[in-house]
Amino acid sequence: MAEKRSAVGRWSDRLAVEAEPGLTTAQLMLTNHDLKPVEAERRTWGAWNFVGFWIADSFNINTWMISSSMMVNGLSWWQSWLCVWIGYAISACFICLTGRIGAIYHIGFPVASRSSFGIWGSLWPVLNRAAMACIWYGVQAYIGGHCVYLMIRSIWKAWDRETIPNTFSPTSGTTTADFVSFFIFWLCSLPAIWFPVHKIRHLFTVKAYFVPSAAIAFMIWAIVRAGDIGPIIRQPSSLKGSDLAWEFVKGIMSSIANFATLIVNDPDFTRYARKPKDALWSQLFTIPTGFAITSLIGILVSSCSFTIYGEAVWDPLDLLEKFLDDGNSAERFGVFVISFAFSLAQLGTNIAANSVSAGADLTALLPRWINIRRGGYICAAVGLAMNPWTLLTSNNQFTTYLSAYSVFLSSIAGVIICDYYVVRRGYLEVKELYDERKTGPYFYTWGIHWRAYAAYIAGILINVVGFAGAVGRKVPIGATYIYNVNFFAGFLVSGGVYWLLCHFFPVPAVSDKWMEVGGEIEDLRAAYDSDSATGSGHENYVDPMAGKPYKLGADDSKIV
Repeated sequence: MAEKRSAVGRWSDRLAVEAEPGLTTAQLMLTNHDLKPVEAERRTWGAWNFVGFWIADSFNINTWMISSSMMVNGLSWWQSWLCVWIGYAISACFICLTGRIGAIYHIGFPVASRSSFGIWGSLWPVLNRAAMACIWYGVQAYIGGHCVYLMIRSIWKAWDRETIPNTFSPTSGTTTADFVSFFIFWLCSLPAIWFPVHKIRHLFTVKAYFVPSAAIAFMIWAIVRAGDIGPIIRQPSSLKGSDLAWEFVKGIMSSIANFATLIVNDPDFTRYARKPKDALWSQLFTIPTGFAITSLIGILVSSCSFTIYGEAVWDPLDLLEKFLDDGNSAERFGVFVISFAFSLAQLGTNIAANSVSAGADLTALLPRWINIRRGGYICAAVGLAMNPWTLLTSNNQFTTYLSAYSVFLSSIAGVIICDYYVVRRGYLEVKELYDERKTGPYFYTWGIHWRAYAAYIAGILINVVGFAGAVGRKVPIGATYIYNVNFFAGFLVSGGVYWLLCHFFPVPAVSDKWMEVGGEIEDLRAAYDSDSATGSGHENYVDPMAGKPYKLGADDSKIV
């Protein structure tokens, strides 16, 4: 038996990832190299890197089609486009709020959430985010597989799902040709996961130049083929009064919901910022601009498709497939290039929104054995194993559930943002975020912060009845109206309840004035030193005025 245990121990040590020496067993479940605050050498993201990142992320299939449901539901093209502008401008504000935590303290979402949800309580929000990232990875990869299908078919017209023998059932949601194309995309994506986050920015730079150029070329091609910009642009709204107002609100909320996951995990990227301001204006202006331009191109191309084929084709890949069916060799080359650009767009979006996020989250769940790279590959494996095509069948309500998931993420964001900006006023004791001892300020009750969970549940409950209505149940009209603004309802209720609970039941390690000390932290080691071994555990800072080192207690007093 002892030999078996020793063998398990040897394998455990062999699979363990890089961690600093001197950590306790419990600390090894809280930190590794990827979870620690990013040291200066890896803070390589400048303002233009963030601009390129968001331009790259904005050009994807989902953004291209985001206005389609709004226009189908009765909005005119300019009304739906205005919804995109407003929705993503609001999202950019939320992004900057959460992203500042990473830019100041150079910690990611899993570690930042420990101050509000507790050392161990943070694992539930992290698990939620990791699970959704893995699911989305599979879905986005399957869409990327459609791009690969078009690329192959541009070269060999015989690569046709209708003629190639199909080994899948007719109700499965896929065919042999589509599955092989998906697997090729999935396989070719694996090398991109290998690179560390501070270096992967180069992928987004390439995508930021190439993909928008291809999208604009696609738009010009569609306009030339149609002879004008099509009738959809001249189509007025079919709604009036309160119906129009509520549909406009729902359009804004759908734009925010499409961005909810990135709102929560933006610190996973901003922690690599050279300076906090590099992650502020670059994100605040690029996000609404990039996503609005992509949406406008999607509207114009779809409008042209109505003139060409007598129906609006909102999915650009379906339109490219039609171009392929009736095109010559030159047009097939054009389809190949644009399909390659869209496949690159899906790859970049999958890495940014899913692979890195899942990797960071899975790292926090098992930091002794998983780092961001390993977590990214686990995410890719889950994305393949979950058979994503089954979620995209026409009779599946998967997209409804995914949209509704913003309810849960808004409650998490409400707690985290209120904790940082209102309750703690920007002050975090970073070293204590890796402290599992009961004396730590973020241990709370058994490592779980009950105030945060009470607020989180309250933010979910306000939307539960409306969510039931969204999936087909009959609910009161008031619940439907609340659910129409679900992200704001969840955010405001969770943030408000959290503030009230912290006001009447105060938490430790807060400041009575605005005080962000991330730039002054010298000691980035999580291991306990001789002072902290007794339970004091204060962080080392440098007085910016006197240049002398000091420690800061939980009551914000200097300990020289």
